[in-house]
Amino acid sequence: MSDDIQVKAPESGASSGPGGQSGGHQGGGRPAGAPRPAGGPGGRGKFFRRKKVCKFCTEKIDAIPYRDVRLLQGFVAERGKIVPRRLTGVCTTHQRRLTRAIKQARNIALLPFAARH
Repeated sequence: MSDDIQVKAPESGASSGPGGQSGGHQGGGRPAGAPRPAGGPGGRGKFFRRKKVCKFCTEKIDAIPYRDVRLLQGFVAERGKIVPRRLTGVCTTHQRRLTRAIKQARNIALLPFAARH
C-alpha cells in the first residue's frame, strides 16, 4: 500500500504560509504559467523611454524660489504629496532644493499640505 502513495515535492517558488497553507499563486498579477509581457526587465518593449533631464539644470535655474507657486505646483501631486525624482526627472540636488521650497511654501500657506476633500 505504501507503494501507491506519491508525495509531491513543493514547487521552487511556493512556501508554506500561515496556517499550513501552501502558497502558489497568491492573487494579483499574471497567472503562474503565463509568459512575461514584453518591455519588462530583459525584454524588448514597444516603447523607448527617454532619459528624463532635469528641468532646472537645462534652464540653469540655481535657486528655486518658494514664492513661485506655479512652478512648485508642477512638482506636487493632487493629493498634496511631493512627486518623486524618478517621475519628474529632476536631479538629486534640485530635488532637495525643490523639497525645501515646497515645505517653506506650505508653512506660509502658499501651498496646501493636503488636498481638499
